[in-house]
Amino acid sequence: MNLHVVTEAALLALVNLSFAAQPERSNFRRPKSEADLRFWLENMVWYHRFSTAEIKAAIGLSDDEIATALARFKIGKSNKPKRAANAPLLVLPYPGGRHPRIGFLEGAINPQRETKLSVFTPWDEESYVVVDVPEAIWSNLGLAYLGHTHVPTIWTQQNIELERLEWNRRADGTFDIERRLPNGIVFGAKVMPATNAVRMELWLTNGTKETLRDLRVQNCVMLKGAKGFDQQTNDNKVFSSPYVACRSVDGKRWIITAWAPCHRVWANAPVPCLHSDPKFPDCAPGETKRLRGWLSFYEGTDVEAEFHRIEKAGWRGP
Repeated sequence: MNLHVVTEAALLALVNLSFAAQPERSNFRRPKSEADLRFWLENMVWYHRFSTAEIKAAIGLSDDEIATALARFKIGKSNKPKRAANAPLLVLPYPGGRHPRIGFLEGAINPQRETKLSVFTPWDEESYVVVDVPEAIWSNLGLAYLGHTHVPTIWTQQNIELERLEWNRRADGTFDIERRLPNGIVFGAKVMPATNAVRMELWLTNGTKETLRDLRVQNCVMLKGAKGFDQQTNDNKVFSSPYVACRSVDGKRWIITAWAPCHRVWANAPVPCLHSDPKFPDCAPGETKRLRGWLSFYEGTDVEAEFHRIEKAGWRGP
């Protein structure tokens, strides 16, 4: 199933069937400490340039609480620290509070921030893409995970609510997360920024008693926050599996992503977004399988040559 392409009638039927009887759940997450509050305020004000309303939607504080905290921490849009010229690409957890899509919002209700990271472009410090990794995981058992509310998962069908998680922020600049599902499947992601690319990994361990098959994964790169790449069209996309790329309006810059082993490449115009969706090999009980991904930015006009250059970087691993 393609989570981005569902008819309106089918969507309404699925949503009404699975969620009408469930109480509405707030999507904000209050900071757990002063240090946590400061991190998220710096993230939202300095880098994502959130309005007060967006901050409130992300962390659930009142306007007065937000103003007081910003004053206490001396955080403002005019005093953002300068980054070193040779610093790795800036990657930050996406805070929520601002929907990462432009369109097809009914297909991503209450996006969960623990699957989403913002990767800022090297040519514009205010532009970023939101990487949803993973957006969804299927197996022969059904839809095992979904990073927002849309179609039913095997857990919503049983009225099981999954724990809210957060990215682990490591001292070396990497991010990782691990989730254990109620049936024993464990999966995780790791994101590693470098100066010219972001490398990604997904892994899955089969804690069930049967072999998992048809382990399809949907990973999404959303373009709403990237100036010059946010047109709701696929005319500016190039597909060369496992690579999929979006061209800027002026034709001089590109955003590129890839995953291996790749199941299919595609893009969704209304969102707009890029997909290089991988597939885990069949996974026997107790086994762990891994996928590897890539995201980079290119300035030039020969994107096919850039694909060849990236291929030589060895990002697919052994």
